[in-house]
Amino acid sequence: MQLKLDLQFFAGEKTEKATPKKRQDERKKGKVAKSQDINTGILLLAVFIILFVFGGYMKDGLVALITEFFSEAIHQDVTQQSVRKMLTNASLEVAKLLAPVLIIAFVAGLVANLIQIGFLFTSESLKFDLKRIDPIQGFKRIFSIRALVELLKSFLKIGFIGAITFMVIWHYKDQMMMLAFKTPEDTVAFFGHVTIVMGLASILALLFLAIFDYAYQRYDYEKQMRMSKQDIKDEYKNIEGDPLIKSKIKERQRQMSMRRMMADVPKADVIITNPTHFAIALKYDETKASAPFVLAKGADHVAMKIKEIARAHDIVMVENRPLARSLYAQAEIGQVISEQFYQSVAEVLAYVYRLEKKAGQ
Repeated sequence: MQLKLDLQFFAGEKTEKATPKKRQDERKKGKVAKSQDINTGILLLAVFIILFVFGGYMKDGLVALITEFFSEAIHQDVTQQSVRKMLTNASLEVAKLLAPVLIIAFVAGLVANLIQIGFLFTSESLKFDLKRIDPIQGFKRIFSIRALVELLKSFLKIGFIGAITFMVIWHYKDQMMMLAFKTPEDTVAFFGHVTIVMGLASILALLFLAIFDYAYQRYDYEKQMRMSKQDIKDEYKNIEGDPLIKSKIKERQRQMSMRRMMADVPKADVIITNPTHFAIALKYDETKASAPFVLAKGADHVAMKIKEIARAHDIVMVENRPLARSLYAQAEIGQVISEQFYQSVAEVLAYVYRLEKKAGQ
């Protein structure tokens, strides 16, 4: 009894790699190995690059918008139409300024996902699931090992990126101390430069950490996807069908085929026997085939059943051991016999027709 329980325990232990079918099913549900840090890093890198490239254009557009507002719009009468016109124009100008950033951010987000998981669209994650609001499951997720790992990763990222940010500020500390002697334009330009350097350094650090995060996500994903030997057996049964059910279906099909075959035996012209092991029922009908064809055949018990039906319907039985063995081995039910049997079968049929002619006289 104890041995049986041990075997059941090991059979249920998830030690096997996931099968392609399970991977495909889980992918359809949206469960894939993905690092959010890679998405964040690529997105921030793309935004910083677009700000660096279009920063001058965006600054000029924003200055022009503010200048127009304080030089022209401020002197207009405050009416419903003027306010609507001013807000509409301002919204369009802001949209033009932000359009490059938004478009690049959208493209970067798509690229980041395509790099990790390829093209995937699923609505499974949007479906309502009561397990998501189950407080017990929620506490389990909060205090799980995975949650602890994510917390430690967050502290590591904050500490690592914070250290790099501090190093950048420390590098420019002397220039910062001298900003009091610079013009406002130079001060703004200096802080813009420091911000870009700090941002790029932080993004590269985040991407560096994202490599390790992605490796961990892959490991954790593979661990969660593991299957037990019993899971693999159950999956195989679902794909191929339960062997017991399949065997029953095949047995039922054999029985139906046997009944159809036995129902054709009374239509035969002759039964060729061996005399106990084989029985082959032949029929010659020139309107259906150019040569005699097999209505039924069988060995041992089936052969005995064919001969019983033949006796009940007065079908002539001819003993010819070599011919019976050859026909049983090479001829198929419902098909005409091959040319090598024409001569032998013709002699048998001629003999049968002579018997029937004499019986008719």
